[in-house]
Amino acid sequence: MTRTTISNEIRRLRFARGEMTQQALADACSVTRQTIIALEAGRYAPSLELGFRIADALGVRIEDVFHWSRPE
Repeated sequence: MTRTTISNEIRRLRFARGEMTQQALADACSVTRQTIIALEAGRYAPSLELGFRIADALGVRIEDVFHWSRPE
């Protein structure tokens, strides 16, 4: 069985959006700052709903935030 990985551009997109803080993004998505920290560190894969909320808060498409890869 191959393992898939989900990476993200949350930190880069926060900074591109006027250095949005982790707390501001967390508030916009109704999650804790610790959730945003874990997501940015790649320790947590969000639910589909949270993924869409993050993309909406950052003003981008979900595929601009998250990337899925499968080892060959």
